Amino acid sequence: MIYDVDLDFQGTEEWYSQMATSKPPKDEPWYHVLVHGADHTTYVSERNLAPHTGKEFIDHPLLPNYFNGFSGGVYAPINKQ
Repeated sequence: MIYDVDLDFQGTEEWYSQMATSKPPKDEPWYHVLVHGADHTTYVSERNLAPHTGKEFIDHPLLPNYFNGFSGGVYAPINKQ
């Protein structure tokens, strides 16, 4: 579940060298993702994202920090203005 996006890579060179082993482009969007069924998040390049077409609930303890509900397979983001 995507909860935030950076227009380009915002991590460190050390992280990129160790974690981004496929060497995706840094000048394209990178996404902050809640990992289903886990307690951690991940940072993923747009090139490495795959669409989720299911309508089942995502299980992650941080979901209430970013979304205000789930209905019809769609999450309602919390408006943090």
